Amino acid sequence: MKISIIGGGPGGLYFALLAQKAWPRWDITVYERNRPDDTFGFGVVFSDQTLDSFKGCDGPSYEMIRRRFAYWGDVDVSYKGRVMRSGGNGFCGCSRVALLHILHDRCRELGVKLVFQREIQNLEEFADSDLVVVADGINSQIREKNRDHFQPSVDLRPNKFTWLGSTKPLDAFKYFFRDTPQGIILAHCYQYEEGRSTWVIETDEATWKNFGFDAKSEPEMVLQLEEIFSQELDGHPLIANRSLWRNFPTITNKTWVMGNAVLVGDAKATAHFSIGSGTKLAMEDAISLFDFVKNEKTIERALKRYDTGRREEVEKTQHAANVSLAWFEHMRRYWDMDPLQFAFGVMSRSKQITWENLELRDPEFVRQVKYWFAKKIKDQGFDIDLENPPVPMFTPFRLRGMTVENRVVVSAMDQYCARDGVPADWHLVHLGSRAIGGAGMVFVEMTCVSPAARITPGCTGLWNEAQRDAFRRIVDFCHAHSKAKLCLQIGHSGRKGSTQLGWEKMDHPLEAGNWPVVAASPIPYLAGVSQVPQELSRSGMEEIIQQFKNATRLADEAGFDMLEVHMAHGYLLASFISPLTNQRKDEYGGSIENRMRFPLAVFAACRAKFPQQKPMSVRISAADWAPGGLSGEDLVALTRMLKDAGCDLVDCSTGQTVPQQRPVYGRMYQAPYSDWVRNEVGIATMTVGAVTSADQVNTLLAAGKADLVALGRPHLANPYLTLQAAAWYQNEKQFWPPQYLAGRDQALRNAPRERDELTELRLRARPASHEVKDGR
Repeated sequence: MKISIIGGGPGGLYFALLAQKAWPRWDITVYERNRPDDTFGFGVVFSDQTLDSFKGCDGPSYEMIRRRFAYWGDVDVSYKGRVMRSGGNGFCGCSRVALLHILHDRCRELGVKLVFQREIQNLEEFADSDLVVVADGINSQIREKNRDHFQPSVDLRPNKFTWLGSTKPLDAFKYFFRDTPQGIILAHCYQYEEGRSTWVIETDEATWKNFGFDAKSEPEMVLQLEEIFSQELDGHPLIANRSLWRNFPTITNKTWVMGNAVLVGDAKATAHFSIGSGTKLAMEDAISLFDFVKNEKTIERALKRYDTGRREEVEKTQHAANVSLAWFEHMRRYWDMDPLQFAFGVMSRSKQITWENLELRDPEFVRQVKYWFAKKIKDQGFDIDLENPPVPMFTPFRLRGMTVENRVVVSAMDQYCARDGVPADWHLVHLGSRAIGGAGMVFVEMTCVSPAARITPGCTGLWNEAQRDAFRRIVDFCHAHSKAKLCLQIGHSGRKGSTQLGWEKMDHPLEAGNWPVVAASPIPYLAGVSQVPQELSRSGMEEIIQQFKNATRLADEAGFDMLEVHMAHGYLLASFISPLTNQRKDEYGGSIENRMRFPLAVFAACRAKFPQQKPMSVRISAADWAPGGLSGEDLVALTRMLKDAGCDLVDCSTGQTVPQQRPVYGRMYQAPYSDWVRNEVGIATMTVGAVTSADQVNTLLAAGKADLVALGRPHLANPYLTLQAAAWYQNEKQFWPPQYLAGRDQALRNAPRERDELTELRLRARPASHEVKDGR
């Protein structure tokens, strides 16, 4: 077997040594364009978990690597004159050139041929190779010459960054945030060997230009940065090494395989430096590719498996990196936060590290955050025990004259089992059990303002007294037996109406008995399947406004504590907001101000009708997940309009506007939009979407990404999620119905033991430190 490897970085070298070790007779050659001692950059970072992988793959190189590394467990966030330290993180760094030399030596020892100063420009040079590993980096010539096949996509991020070194010793991973007259600038710093540290400087383009970095030479830039970070450098110099300012490119490829050639490392996919080293990703690629080659009978089969089997892990890493880099791109958004909340946001920014992850690593840091959060709520006039402060999810929250007991919300979830719009016993049990289950607020499914406004024949409605009285029965039960507040969500289905039940052919028209549908523009939801909606006329708008007003009056008479107007998910009001569904040429189309004209008129009519002491919210689709959809500028503009109109809270959902949407799913995947609206517009928000645990609720609240957190599917499976969480966190103030007090007492007794057992298991499962101590 002949293997040719293009690129002598850590990924290519590591695959070479693993393959040569497994198959000594194979002919394996690595071709590198640079000289053996050339390297660009300074240090590389690995976690204890990654070192575990190295240990299992090749003991000799693992031992050489770990003995060259600098180790640290602490992360320091330096912000506004304070340093917040979070411990127990388990990272290590070493010089990139030292790592290359270790891998060079191990490859030579095993018989890998290393060829330096050899530029490879096309695959034709390796026509006789059985496998070609393309590891030629972020600017891969092989990938670019075969763009039509690999189909790369490059997202060039807006922030500027440059890599530098220093002689400054560091005892932790350091984030140095500096606010200057030119703007905010940040240094990501870590020690990688004795007397050497890496300094990655990052800032936005406006700040970069304000400093004049676009016109400065490298020596001039270094002098300027030494002045900016003089306090942190403490007399030590910064060291340049081709330290150019760049924009980070997030690279993906539709396929990683072409014949017997395969992409690895940055040629294949990049992940932002803020979540770790690209070197780590490249070496993990090498391990994965080696495993597939070892376990499959043919190279063709191995490469096919690699192209699919490795992709999920890479995409998860890239998603976390994208969320992380977005946090740094919007540092200004968080600049008014308390230092502890800011630091917690830094630590949890990628969503990979949560409240309980941090508590396991550094209980004292989380204790400080918990105390700060609780004191902030106490300062608002609430009765909070600061000697035993609650976790964030069990703090109260006030909107106008309404106070919710905790921050947990049961999402509005369509049940599709009303008859003539009237909620029945199912709704009483469904909503009542979730209220008894302890959530601070329970949302009723989208309730339609007229028969023609329904999504399906099974949707609840509120256009007559019979429906009002049925809802009153539910509201009265919930108020009598729980402390949950009840919010009614009202809406109009628009072009997505007159369809089958959610568990039938969702979004498809009824087989019989369809009613006419309306929308902002005559565009069907499913082309060739859905009804073509009638473009809503001015007189039709006035009629629908009156229907919303009537539903608002009935909602108040039914006793609801809060009202939400549904402007999301492609329904009628949403069809006006999104440019994908609004192609009108009149004053209701075009700019975001025009597109919001009718939705705002509906909201204003409802707000005027609903009692002033009761709050109102609006559900929005903050992104359409489709080209040409709602822009970030539109999102900020429309939520500012809602705030000015008297909206108290924005319920931040996304998508469902068009069927061709391409959402980027993941845990808490819609939280960045809630964060965006809350911290830029300055309005309370509720986040929703793939939030599955109390741990995640606490994470989102502590980081300031939302004020309320809605959970849907978890509440379908477990109505008592909040009561169980109250026991888990030993919150004795959470209301339990008197009929359930025996269950409360048992849960409170059992939870500490269960928590201790789980903590012990988690601690045992953590990777051991690989730090060399006493020579071992």
